Amino acid sequence: MTANIDKLNINYSSTGVCESDECVLFLHGWGANLTLFEGLMATVSKKYKAVALDLPGFGKSDEPSEPWSVDDYAEFVIKFISQLSLKPVALIGHSFGGRLMIKLLANKLLPSVKYAVFIDAAGIKPKRTARQKLSLALYKCGKLVLSCPPVKALFPDTLERLRKKRASEDYQNATPIMRQTLVKVVNEDLTKLLPKIQVPSLLIWGTADTATPISDGESFERLIPDAGLVRVQGAGHYSFLQAPELCSRAISSFLKIPY
Repeated sequence: MTANIDKLNINYSSTGVCESDECVLFLHGWGANLTLFEGLMATVSKKYKAVALDLPGFGKSDEPSEPWSVDDYAEFVIKFISQLSLKPVALIGHSFGGRLMIKLLANKLLPSVKYAVFIDAAGIKPKRTARQKLSLALYKCGKLVLSCPPVKALFPDTLERLRKKRASEDYQNATPIMRQTLVKVVNEDLTKLLPKIQVPSLLIWGTADTATPISDGESFERLIPDAGLVRVQGAGHYSFLQAPELCSRAISSFLKIPY
């Protein structure tokens, strides 16, 4: 299905029959799309309408015309909910989707939400080691030198090779606009917003996650007033795909859905 919001064509999916207008809204991670939630949506649809969208710039949805911040995405989610006349009773977000949930819930932008499920969520900016700080300083110096017109003329491809060597896979795979968006997103630390989340929160985390480590999950549990952490042993950043039955059972129990 497609909705047009702010001149952007947005791909979304809805499943499940519910007598009320209550739904569970799924928010995917960076570089992902709504199809990854098919299993969890099937679980949730036993009680609620399950709705997921491809966020702008991902999946089959249009890309924004300029770089967006986390606040821009949060505002867009509000518009999506309003246009489709949804009443989300719960949010389920993975990685970047969890980052959006922090903004939405801490700022009380969705008063209908009663439950939150964070899966390997982003939002806590990692602290750089001394070695990482030195590496960044050297990179910035090299970038400055290689950007000078005379040097650039002599070594036209060196700067791009340097960027590719340092850049993450997400950055390399992104378009120019989404690269700038990624930089804006990852540089915002949302740790201080976690204590402002006032709804019961289920945290599902892979113990072998290297993108958002289990220590992040422990911080979420410590800082969110009403939160419980489910550790998925041996799973990585996509714990809900690596241990689907465990995650489905945890969510079913949390949302009181027959399993």
